[in-house]
Amino acid sequence: MEPLTLARPYARAAFELANEQQRLNEWAQKLAFAAQVASEPQVNALFGDPRIAPTQLASLFLPQGENEDTPFARFIATLADNGRLRELPEIAALFEQMKRDAERVLKVNVRSAAKIDESEIARLREALQRRFNREIELEQTLDPEVLGGAVIDAGDMVIDGSVRGRLARLEMALAS
Repeated sequence: MEPLTLARPYARAAFELANEQQRLNEWAQKLAFAAQVASEPQVNALFGDPRIAPTQLASLFLPQGENEDTPFARFIATLADNGRLRELPEIAALFEQMKRDAERVLKVNVRSAAKIDESEIARLREALQRRFNREIELEQTLDPEVLGGAVIDAGDMVIDGSVRGRLARLEMALAS
């Protein structure tokens, strides 16, 4: 089964728990920590090892100072008991997406060959806020493959304003 399919119900449960307690940011940080631990090769080697009890394994995923009787610790223990700790990176990503949706924030990645100046970024952010009627969390990535212009990835929508994208569209139009 797909890791994302396995992760979805756990992410939803974590989100509901955190939202009930009004601790979305706190849970997001803890899940990010746990996801990072799950991504470590040494930890990955421990998954499924019969010599390690689920409770021992679960303790690796708790931030320092986290008691084992907190809702977050119990959530991690449930993942350990069900053999789902390796799904933590997907759970954390889905949780973050649910958190942004609840807070009406859209994460947008802008890929360009050269750094875009702050005034252009501000204008782009304003235009995207009007377009999507949400707060925009904008991240810029430098990508020499873009050539010129930019590719804007806004979740379900990709706006390709790059020279490479325009060349590809021109090539398709000439081929047909």
